[in-house]
Amino acid sequence: MTNGSAAQPFIQIKDLYKVFGKKSTSVMPMVKEGLSKDDILAKTGHTVGLKAIDLDIDKGEIFVIMGLSGSGKSTLIRHFNRLIEPTEGQILVEGIDVMKLNIKELEQFRRNKMAMVFQRFGLMPHKNVLENVAYGLSVQGVDKPTRNAKATKWLETVGLAGYEAQYPLQLSGGQQQRVGLARALCTDAEILLMDEAFSALDPLIRSEMQEQLIELQKDLHKTIIFITHDLDEALRIGDRIAILKDGNLVQVGKPVDILLNPADDYVEAFVKDVNRPRALTVETVMKPPAYRLTADTIGDALKQMKRIPDNYAYYVNDDGFQGVVCQDALEDAVKLDKETSMDDFELEDLPPISPDALLEGIIPATMASDFPIPVVDAEGDLQGQVSREHLAEVLSDFYNEETDETESEKVAAVTENNESKSQPSKKQPKQDSEDTHAKS
Repeated sequence: MTNGSAAQPFIQIKDLYKVFGKKSTSVMPMVKEGLSKDDILAKTGHTVGLKAIDLDIDKGEIFVIMGLSGSGKSTLIRHFNRLIEPTEGQILVEGIDVMKLNIKELEQFRRNKMAMVFQRFGLMPHKNVLENVAYGLSVQGVDKPTRNAKATKWLETVGLAGYEAQYPLQLSGGQQQRVGLARALCTDAEILLMDEAFSALDPLIRSEMQEQLIELQKDLHKTIIFITHDLDEALRIGDRIAILKDGNLVQVGKPVDILLNPADDYVEAFVKDVNRPRALTVETVMKPPAYRLTADTIGDALKQMKRIPDNYAYYVNDDGFQGVVCQDALEDAVKLDKETSMDDFELEDLPPISPDALLEGIIPATMASDFPIPVVDAEGDLQGQVSREHLAEVLSDFYNEETDETESEKVAAVTENNESKSQPSKKQPKQDSEDTHAKS
């Protein structure tokens, strides 16, 4: 992703249609007129696989395509390397129209540009692990010492050092999928196509593979097209998510957009049971910090404090966020010496949270604090705040409480088994007041 003028997307899918059947072209007018998939099947015997798909995929992102069985997600991923030919439409990779490649060019494109990881591993049982991983390089004509060295390196990367001489049937499902991943990475392809790659694995192994993919991507920066029917998986690994239904593209967006702003009832049904505290980060729900103090002395800080409608504020200096200040504490200190530096003033002890923290991890501290929790980035800059009331509001749809409990009580129910340390305060402040930045 570049700054300045808009760059051409790394991969573009333009007005893509796929109709399965002997006379697919003749069926296209019915498809474009808006007849349903079932009606077209009943009238013509043809199946609409994809309809008017438009997608832009950026270089280096994990782009997840998801939907229920029959939604068209596996059909779509097989169009990227033309394992399936579209009825109409364009597929562009770095501006190159894949549909215009001849057989030889397409063969080279598949060998060098893209690699696939399959749900059922796709390993060759008569070859050992090292030979399986090195196979793509063998097809490319790479000499044996070089390809074996690279294959060994990738086996180490995916945690299978020492398994080179084993055969697929001697490995567990998770180990076989690691071999498949190593084989795809070994070719140095820029694009990985992963079709339900982890779906056949046990839940624990599946989670481990998801985590390994996330960690690998931090260094590799591959462009990954990942197919899944599992929204939890999509939310965990995806930079962006596309949701298909009956061959139609229903919604494209970042995980938080899908979760908080579903495009229709279909998407809403997908997200309704998602554990939001485990999926949402603080950055997605925080509000701007309401009150800042920037004065150098406690006397000037008190002047700032008196101009804001609450009795607390966040003290920020050139080094970033420093802590929370209460008005009555300032008033007591000013009586002794109003010229005292704010650097020497004893601040309230309120540890900040990171914008990247999951909501699940901040619930106890938020519930225990008398103040909105400050959100501070890695550079120490104050980015926002999260209060009890706001957090409860965000989570209320997820918990779907239909009682007379207050919002805070709803959140408290989630944390009844968590012991938290209360933060000290002088007075109970009002939370989530309108954004006010006090100035000297």
